[in-house]
Amino acid sequence: MTIRLLTLNLWHDEGPWPARLLRIREWLERLDPDVVALQEVLRGPGRDQAAELLAGRGLRLEFAPASRFWRDPSLEFGNAVASRWPLRDPELLRLPNAGEADGEERVALSVGVETPAGLLGVTCTHLHWRLHHGFVRERQVVALADFARRRRPSLDLPPVILGDLNAEPDSAEIRYLTGLQSLGGRSALFYDAWRLRGDGGPGITWSNRNPWAAAMHEPDRRLDYVLVGYPQPNGIGRVEACRVVCDDERDGVWPSDHFGVYAEIRTEPLRSGS
Repeated sequence: MTIRLLTLNLWHDEGPWPARLLRIREWLERLDPDVVALQEVLRGPGRDQAAELLAGRGLRLEFAPASRFWRDPSLEFGNAVASRWPLRDPELLRLPNAGEADGEERVALSVGVETPAGLLGVTCTHLHWRLHHGFVRERQVVALADFARRRRPSLDLPPVILGDLNAEPDSAEIRYLTGLQSLGGRSALFYDAWRLRGDGGPGITWSNRNPWAAAMHEPDRRLDYVLVGYPQPNGIGRVEACRVVCDDERDGVWPSDHFGVYAEIRTEPLRSGS
């Protein structure tokens, strides 16, 4: 058995949202994820994007607001985690920003997922987006790693971080999270699911193939991640598969401006010799 994980930046209600919603639902049907992490989600009076998207799938849902939505202050803008299994002990962490003139607020949402294989800690986040804000993201990932790891002593499975980290694999931010460098005398280790079980390609999730991304005049990049804590010695928690998803167009409609990432983690011990 594996646990199927999906992360996707929803791009709030930008573009043709009703048509995009249908495209994302197509992918949900295809992938049938057990746990879904969403970023740039809107919620407010008469509006719950995550619930609307996941309607009929029988998933439990938690939402964490990061800020008021700039186009409609009655709505909250934030992250959501949904699961086919019960969720418990939701926690919200407000991440560091660039000060009063920043204009961005970011949070991480952490929940315990009561899977048939035991408790899984899931942390969903969305980091600062500006290319020159690496110094902010560096502070954010230090706080994020501590937040996600805090659950580990009570977990049966390794903790996972899912989300739009707005940083490339060779950035200081991702190198810190994946054990490749320290920041401020601190270090962390989460395995990059794409690096372990991707197809060997660049794993681009912000692509100029997608006209909604191309409109920003930015280079192709890998910005979205499934990061998994180190597995047990018997292989439980090992990354078994990873691929880029939600990455196709139909009748001019792409699911979002970002592509998503799908991964599977192992819940059974390895057989001898595996």
